[in-house]
Amino acid sequence: MWFGVVSLFPEMFSAVTESGVTRRACEKGLISVTCFNPRDYAYDKYKTVDDKPYGGGPGMLMKVQPLRDAINAARAKAPAGTKVVCMSPQGERLNHSLVTRFHDWGSIILVAGRYEGIDERILQKEVDLEVSIGDYVLSGGELPAMCVIDAVSRMVPGVLGDIRNAEEDSFAQGLLHFPQYTRPEEIDGDKVPEILLSGDHAKIRLWRLQQAVVRTYERRPDLLQIRGLDATELKLLCQYLKAQGREDEAEQFFNTLRVGN
Repeated sequence: MWFGVVSLFPEMFSAVTESGVTRRACEKGLISVTCFNPRDYAYDKYKTVDDKPYGGGPGMLMKVQPLRDAINAARAKAPAGTKVVCMSPQGERLNHSLVTRFHDWGSIILVAGRYEGIDERILQKEVDLEVSIGDYVLSGGELPAMCVIDAVSRMVPGVLGDIRNAEEDSFAQGLLHFPQYTRPEEIDGDKVPEILLSGDHAKIRLWRLQQAVVRTYERRPDLLQIRGLDATELKLLCQYLKAQGREDEAEQFFNTLRVGN
């Protein structure tokens, strides 16, 4: 997977290339991260990369020429057809489906904006997609771009020690992750659920599925409205709610839920 990054602060991406799972992925040649600094493409002696917005107002905007030239330099190094994604609070919300799409592309150019934003003409002509990591504003697009790199890299074969780590992540199946436990068996009187000690892998898989469905229902019911539940998952959720004496609470939810086979 090839990542091109257009950023005024390329040194920030050492957090990706020199740390953790992504560092090992870079060392193995499984991913590549190449930065392009618009300041390197500024013509004036001061390497100016910002200017005042037309119409007035606070702050500055990134200058068109250095930014556009940096994007074009990234395109020249990228595989043919590589798309340009700009990190922006106005963009499409990043989720697992979008991360999967990025992975399937095989390469991507990420533009990390700064100041008050980017000239609209750059967004219209040079950018294929704007993406947001949430409804809040950061000082720049570098941290969101690193989020994209980390999330996409996890899906590249060989990056994780066991591909099941990615397949069982929260959101990979449209559900939140089931709770997990490690040694010791008991902490301050709280014991690991007996079923996880049983050695019965079929029952453990079913318990984990139930926990994932219940956790998603209680914390992110909107995900279930989008994803729906199959018959087994719905049965497991009903069993849990019945044991909790909460059948009536979920009646309206079930009536609007899409149920598969």
